[in-house]
Amino acid sequence: MNPHPPDSLSHLTVNQYLKNHIRTVADWPARGVQFRDITPLLQDPKVFRVLIDAFVHRYMDKNLRPDVVAGLDARGFILGAVVAYELNVGFVPIRKKGKLPFTTVQETYELEYGSATVELHTDAVKAGDKVLLIDDLIATGGTMMAGKKLLEKLGASVMEGAAIVDLPELGGSAKLKASGLPLFTLLDFAGH
Repeated sequence: MNPHPPDSLSHLTVNQYLKNHIRTVADWPARGVQFRDITPLLQDPKVFRVLIDAFVHRYMDKNLRPDVVAGLDARGFILGAVVAYELNVGFVPIRKKGKLPFTTVQETYELEYGSATVELHTDAVKAGDKVLLIDDLIATGGTMMAGKKLLEKLGASVMEGAAIVDLPELGGSAKLKASGLPLFTLLDFAGH
C-alpha cells in the first residue's frame, strides 16, 4: 500500500494540491462559462488549513505584514477574516451597496451588463494604514479595483491584492497590475 495517497502534500506543491480541490462547473452562471468553484477548498478542514496557511505564511513576513485586511463581498469575507485573525490584525468588509449600517463611502464599477456599487464604512481604516485586499478570484478585476479605490479614498494604502484564483484571460489581473496594485494569487486557470 502506498503510504502517500496521490493527493497528499508530500507529492504535490501547495498550489497543485489546492488546484485539485477546485471544482469546475460548466455553463454556470451562463452558457459557455467555466465557473471555478472554491467551496470544496473550504469544506475539508485539512485543505482549508493549507489554503489559509499559504496566505498567512506570506503575510507574516514583516515587509508584507498589513495593518488591516479588507475582504470583498462575499467570499473575500471568508478568507480575509480568517487571515486577519491569524495575523492578529483587524478585518473590514467591503460590501455590496445597502448592506452596511453606518456612514459609508461608495465606488461604482462596470460589469459586463450594467454596473455595481460597493461600500465601506468611513471609519473602517485610518489614513496611512497598510491594507491587504483579498477576494476568492480575479476575473475582470472590477470589484478589486473598486475596493482599492474605496480604501484609498479613506487615506489607506493597499499594499497588495490577493486571491486564490486568477483568470488571466479575462484581463483583470493585467488591469490591476497596470494600475500599480501588486497581486498575489495561488493559482491560475486558463479559459473562462
